[in-house]
Parts: sequence; C-alpha cells; structure tokens
Amino acid sequence: MCLPQRSLGHLRLLQNRDAPQGDPNSDVSFPCIPGSMIRGVLISRYLQDRGLRSTDDILDTSKFPEVQRLFFDGSTRYLNAYLYSNDQEKRTLPVPRSWLKKKGDEATDSKDLSIYDFSWEQPNQDISYKSLNESFCTVDDEDVVLYKEKRRINIHNMRDRKKGRGTDDNGAVFRYDALDAGQTFQGVILCDNADDVAKIKPLLELKDIFLGGSRKAGYGHTTIEIIPNKEDINWHEVETPLEDREDRELLRITLLSDLILRDRCGQYVAMPPIQLITDEGEREIDPLTQLLEQLLDVKLEPQSSFTSSIVVGGFNRKWGLPLPQVPALAAGSVFIFNYQGELNIDRIRTLENQGIGERRVDGFGRLAVNWLEEYPKFTASLLKSEVDLTHQPNLTPNSEDSQIAAKMAKRLLEQKLDKQLLDKVHRWTLEPNKLSNSQLSRLIIMARQALTEESKSPVINLVENLPKNANSQFEDTKVNGKPFKKQICEWLNEPNSWIDSQHLEINIAGESVTSNLVEKLKLDYTLRLIIAIAKKANKENKNE
Repeated sequence: MCLPQRSLGHLRLLQNRDAPQGDPNSDVSFPCIPGSMIRGVLISRYLQDRGLRSTDDILDTSKFPEVQRLFFDGSTRYLNAYLYSNDQEKRTLPVPRSWLKKKGDEATDSKDLSIYDFSWEQPNQDISYKSLNESFCTVDDEDVVLYKEKRRINIHNMRDRKKGRGTDDNGAVFRYDALDAGQTFQGVILCDNADDVAKIKPLLELKDIFLGGSRKAGYGHTTIEIIPNKEDINWHEVETPLEDREDRELLRITLLSDLILRDRCGQYVAMPPIQLITDEGEREIDPLTQLLEQLLDVKLEPQSSFTSSIVVGGFNRKWGLPLPQVPALAAGSVFIFNYQGELNIDRIRTLENQGIGERRVDGFGRLAVNWLEEYPKFTASLLKSEVDLTHQPNLTPNSEDSQIAAKMAKRLLEQKLDKQLLDKVHRWTLEPNKLSNSQLSRLIIMARQALTEESKSPVINLVENLPKNANSQFEDTKVNGKPFKKQICEWLNEPNSWIDSQHLEINIAGESVTSNLVEKLKLDYTLRLIIAIAKKANKENKNE
C-alpha cells in the first residue's frame, strides 16, 4: 500500500549575486545544494524559535516528541536542490549515465547534441563515446534540454591576523571553485505526516539564509521562496505517469541522487548489481538487487549497468567535525534488470516516494523506475543557467593578486593540454613503422632543440631536407592514417589540427592566458607530442 505523502511545496533557493555558494570540506563545491544543508538550517531555526540551545538533547522523545519525525527518522525528507528551469518552470534532474555522446561533439547555444542511450541499444560503430559534460536535464518525451551549473573561481590569500597581510609563515594562496551567484535551485521537502507541513512552513518564512562554509568571507547568502504545490499528495520527481511505466519488458532503475548501501556484513558498498553463484551452487544477491526484490516483490536478474561511484561525506555543525566519508553510487546511475513477476503501481509509488538506502532524510537514495522512453538516439539542446555575469572581481593590473591569477590560469591551461597530449599519445601509434632507431633519435634531438629555441624550424628543416633513404622511411611510416612526414608538418603549421581549442579558454578572477602565450604553449605541446610518439616507436623497436 502506498503511504500517504504530502509535499511541503517546492523550495526555490536563489543565490545572492555577491555571495556564491561554498563547500566547507573542499575547494570545489557540489553542483547542487545538498538536502543536508537545508535540513541543518531548519534545525537551527527550530531551536531558535523554541528558545533551545545546541547543547540541549532534542532527541529526547519524552520532551520533544516531534523532533525525530521532523528531522531524523526519514518521515520528513529534504531532497537536494537541483537547478531550476525557468523556461519549463520545473526542477531539473541528474543526467543519466547511460547517455553518451561521440567524442569531440559538444552542444552549443546554436547546435544540438546527438545523444545515444546505451541502456536501450549500443551502437556497433567503431567510434569513441564519452559521458556528457552537463550535470542536469529536463525530459519531456523525446524533448531533452541539458543544463550546466555556472561556477566561479575565487582566489584567497591567508593573512596574518595582526599584520593584516600574508607572511612567510602564514600566507598561503588558495582558491574556491564555487557555484556562481544569481542561479536558482529547486528543492522539495516531503512529509509523510500531513500535520508536519504546518510545523515546517514557518521555519521557511525568513527568506535569507546562509549555506555552506566560509560564510564570513561572503559565501553562501541565499534567499528562499516557497512555491505552492498544486498536487501535494503523491508527488513524483519524474513526470512520466506510473501507468506508462509498469508494463515494460525490462526494469530500468535510474538514481536521482547518490545512493548509500551496506552489504550483509555491514560494510558500505558502491558496486553495480551482479549475480554470483557460490561454490555450493546457491544464488548470491548483491545489496541493491536484494533490496529492490523485497520492495517490488519481483525476482530480478541484473543485465547491465551504467554507473560511477563517489565518496560522500558532510559536516556536522554541532560537532564542528566532518561526517565519516563513505562510498556511494553516484546520481544518474542506471541499472537494467530482467524481472519475473508483475510490477505493482502502488509498490513503485512507495519505492519512489520513500527512496532506499541510508541518509534518506538528507535526500539520498532517490530513484525512478522505468523513467525514460525507448529512444536509443535523440538530440538535446543546451540551456546554460541564467546568471548575472555583470559582476566581476576587480583586480588591480600588475598587482600581486593579478599575477597569481594569471599563473593559476596558465597552470590550468597546461593541465588541459597535458590531458590532451596523453590521450593522443595513447591512441596514436606509428603503423607501419619503417623508421630506424637512428632516424627516430635524430627526430627527438631536433624536437628538443626546437623546444629550447622556441621555434619549429629545426624540425621543419629536418623533415624537408632528408636524404632519399630517410625520406622514404618517413613517407612509408604512417600515423593517424597519414605519412609521418606530412603529419609532422601539419601539426607544426596548424597545432589546432590535434588540439581541441574549444576548451582552452581559462579565466580566473578576470585574468586569462594571453594569446601569445597560448600559441607558444601549443607549439611546445606539439613538439612534445612528436617526441613522445618517436620515443614510443623507439621503445617498440627495441622490444621486437
């Protein structure tokens, strides 16, 4: 039977333009506002309204009979606040991890993106696929819109309290990768007891709240707006009617938030569903499959999964300590099962309403059953979060802060180029390799000389003035389907032929890498690519 459930209405959280959200445990914030933060704020307001102190034992049910139900036992659940779609006027959901795109494809404001849902069909083409960069989406049948939260990187200097400036002993430089200001997120508070709605609503009347860490540094100023829920009974996170989801050939489970599970030994596990057969021939079931079988009253056989594991933690402001970090299955994970039996609408409704696993009160363990329709391939448009970009940090030109920001931008650019270089070296091999080790060594020496001189001339002069025998070796050797000699000249004359320049724009606190430095780095990394491929071929020759 489905438990009666009421939604307190939707909670919209708008970040103050001058105070972006911070993460107290890391320099990189979450892509959403966790339900645990919202719950913590309401607990603090509950104590203030009743004149209680944080040291009071509010878990004493004889004195505070409603506290357990409102904040701790899962009867009231505080769902994560995800990006809010102003166009569609609804809360977005995490992008399913079964959605992949062709490597190199990117969605823009003017170009849609082709997406392949591997949970329905896996293309046979010999093409590399990768996960989507966007975090959230809205789905309306075959109409899919992708959303990406906007972030801002802020630089901070640790200062000596007495001197008011950084010193040799106390002058570290650090940065916060925080959610940008001006974005709107929508969360939901679910109450099993209808009477609890009237008790929680007054806690939300004061619109200004502060979330996350570094509040004294201007982070976390947020405003709340309660949106009345027209359908407050049996609210669902996904809009696909239950009647359209109960009669499917396969059972597909999509996680709408992170999921924390324990195995039968009490250990935290973050593994996809698998079916094991013991030495005695008995069927051993993983924790997720076992839990779903109990709640849906069907027998399940895992088929495939598209998942990722993460480590989740938190911060207890009363303790002043971080929560223990445990592994969890990431939001957006998709699990496909064969099932025997009949899916019951009431059981599906209860499963989606209550969630599964631990910390359900903080919005963990949310899921959807047979959410997505059968569309193996579809297109999606990109809608970036609407953010006021007029606010920019003001750094004095040529100041110490601006120089630090420029150095950080350069290092981030080098990290991106390093990643692209490693990817190309791993994928590209000289096939066939007709070059002798002496020719490869000569090429490496000239490339190193070019790095020192910051000029491509030594390598260009080498390949354009080769003796007849050496020239034939370079012509007969292929890389990426082209003669190695031709490919070297193409890389050096046009580095963008192998470098993905779309993702090389770095801006930190208004400071970016100059165009001259970008071109210099492109040449440096092109020469390093030639050296790496030549070294790889040299090593393969020695192993033969």
